[in-house]
Amino acid sequence: MAKAVVDKDTCVGCEACVGTCPVAAISMVDGKAEVDPDTCVECGACVAVCPVSAISQ
Repeated sequence: MAKAVVDKDTCVGCEACVGTCPVAAISMVDGKAEVDPDTCVECGACVAVCPVSAISQ
């Protein structure tokens, strides 16, 4: 796997991924999700929970 990446154009700012991330690597910046690559553990939880498929690995 790889670090999670957010497609800012697709992200709707629902924050579902923020609560799902087990290591708090996702924060909201200007209404969009942003992944801290240094904190991300590549678990894929955020990819699975995103309702608009804005997160990929």
